[in-house]
Amino acid sequence: MSGAQLFVVWHGAPSAEISLGDDVHSLAEGMFMVRSERTLSRLYHAIKHQLPADTALIVTPTGGDPKFKGMAEGALKWLRSGA
Repeated sequence: MSGAQLFVVWHGAPSAEISLGDDVHSLAEGMFMVRSERTLSRLYHAIKHQLPADTALIVTPTGGDPKFKGMAEGALKWLRSGA
């Protein structure tokens, strides 16, 4: 994914199954890192349409590799594998 951008996604329906077809790594229940060539708007809407209408959602580009602690095993390895 040469033109891919890294996003952090959180939604308030942790039990919801979403399918993105992009490079995704779960950080915690309902929270993901997504490496995608989609625009912010296209990624946001692709996720939004898979969730119940009243579900909270945030999708944000990282602008670089994030720092994190206490996330799911393999998160840093996944991040580094696509850099």
